[in-house]
Amino acid sequence: MSKLYNNYLYLKSNEVDSNNTLYLFKSGMFFIFLDDDARIASSLLNLKLTCLTENIVKCGFPINSLDKYKKILERTSYNVKIIDSNNQMAFTINNYNINNTIFDLLSKINKIDSSTLSIKEAYEFIDDIKDSAQSILKNCK
Repeated sequence: MSKLYNNYLYLKSNEVDSNNTLYLFKSGMFFIFLDDDARIASSLLNLKLTCLTENIVKCGFPINSLDKYKKILERTSYNVKIIDSNNQMAFTINNYNINNTIFDLLSKINKIDSSTLSIKEAYEFIDDIKDSAQSILKNCK
């Protein structure tokens, strides 16, 4: 957790408007807010605070609850940036969802063995890809 906390401190110290930005860290199967961001998020989202140390707190939720909390956070004045520890990038919540959808789409494409597909399966695959692409484009607007 100290690595996440050090990253949090670094981001807060380098953010121009850190009083308005909340950093949400993806850690395993959870999203976690730390320290002052956790205190704010706890009151906004009704999440329980947990002590990491005497002076540092955290709160969070499972990754499959992101859309639920996204709706609440969008109604606040805070900018939320998701920090994905896998690739050390910061995303808005919407861009995070789009990035994951694109990754899933590319993974599907990469797994296809075109030499074994029937014509029917190929058309079904194309329709599936088209639906996924339309969903991505819809979320980009």
